[in-house]
Amino acid sequence: MISKELLVILCCPESKADLILEGNYLISTDKNTRRRYRIEDDIPIMLIEESEQLSLEEWTEIMKRNGREV
Repeated sequence: MISKELLVILCCPESKADLILEGNYLISTDKNTRRRYRIEDDIPIMLIEESEQLSLEEWTEIMKRNGREV
């Protein structure tokens, strides 16, 4: 599990936006890039080329679920 202290330090490597922990993924709060980074064995894989770009609908749902304004 990613600690809150680590989550505060980490940011999206592409946009430098804050990240939200959602299950086994870190989700960028940047609406333009909408990157999702997976976590394997409690290690975040923060490589842009290994991330996924979420659809605007999926990203919006995750932001709302986590109390973020869209």
